[in-house]
Amino acid sequence: MSQAGLPLFVEHLRLHYLTMNESALRELLSKVQSGDVSVDGAAEALRRLPFEDIGFAKVDHHRNIRCGFPEVIYCQGKTPEQVIHIFGRCVEAGGNVLATRADAKVFAQVKAQFGDAVWHEAARAITYRGTSAKRSTGKVAVVAAGTSDIPVAQEACVTAEIMDSKVEAIYDVGVAGLHRLLSHTEALQAANAIVVVAGMEGALPSVVGGLVDCPVIAVPTSVGYGASFDGLAALLAMLNSCASGVTVVNIDNGFGAGYTAALINKRCSGCV
Repeated sequence: MSQAGLPLFVEHLRLHYLTMNESALRELLSKVQSGDVSVDGAAEALRRLPFEDIGFAKVDHHRNIRCGFPEVIYCQGKTPEQVIHIFGRCVEAGGNVLATRADAKVFAQVKAQFGDAVWHEAARAITYRGTSAKRSTGKVAVVAAGTSDIPVAQEACVTAEIMDSKVEAIYDVGVAGLHRLLSHTEALQAANAIVVVAGMEGALPSVVGGLVDCPVIAVPTSVGYGASFDGLAALLAMLNSCASGVTVVNIDNGFGAGYTAALINKRCSGCV
């Protein structure tokens, strides 16, 4: 290869391997072994690992190979310009992109630059697919106690779906009417992981935990009257659950629950 063509070739390598999932890393190492890629070319392709410093942020392109999914953009507290800059670096890397706690103004600006970006209004999330979906054979169930809990539940759904889990949403099945929940027992028992979202007294995860043999990830929400203390009552109730398979994330943290459920589902489905 001519010296003139080397910079373009190196840039192609850098863009192709920037996300560094395991299959891409193996491909790069195989090309080095076969002589199709020089050691210098491979080193340049890997130069931005483990992160890319863009001044106000250090974009962790290596996270996909460590954790199974690229770095997620938390929009709250960031300017639209900062979100767009980080979003663009993640799009260039070639993987899927998830931005949480976004608003319509931020999405409009993201959409203007990245036409395939998708707005999930209830979840306040933006997704972009840089890779084709490889849906798991198993599924994640996302259960919401009441209609007011749906925004947090939707954040869990969007997160699990962009991580390639099949998701079944089951809404408005709180403990005030257990017959509504029990009508979904078969679907719950077929899931590899269940996210249960509830405010008020936060009792639903314990009930679900007594029906299934898979992990239940409880999400307390800030839904409720004064004594709920913006979700603290539900959080404490869930932490004191008598159902052994229940674990708890932070108040309104649908993202954390959906992410964890997707990782569990991947393991159970043999997709890692």
